[in-house]
Amino acid sequence: MNISRNEQRALHVLALGGHILHERDDHRKIRTVTCVTRDGMILSEFSLETFIGLRRKRLIESRSGSPYKISKRGRLSVRAQLDNQGA
Repeated sequence: MNISRNEQRALHVLALGGHILHERDDHRKIRTVTCVTRDGMILSEFSLETFIGLRRKRLIESRSGSPYKISKRGRLSVRAQLDNQGA
């Protein structure tokens, strides 16, 4: 599966316990997204286009309107990085 560099960075953040906050407009369409690490930092390179790509590939999921988190498929497709061990 082709995963862009920004999507890969977001998946790493989500795999380490982060989540994606989203806001909807009056027509129930998602208009803003924010990727937050488990430490509360915001991933600056995360955009609505990146979010749409991750959701289209089913690498992230949301249940009952909760923040988006990494799916099982996302966990299997994220590449391992030595500097991203979460310690």
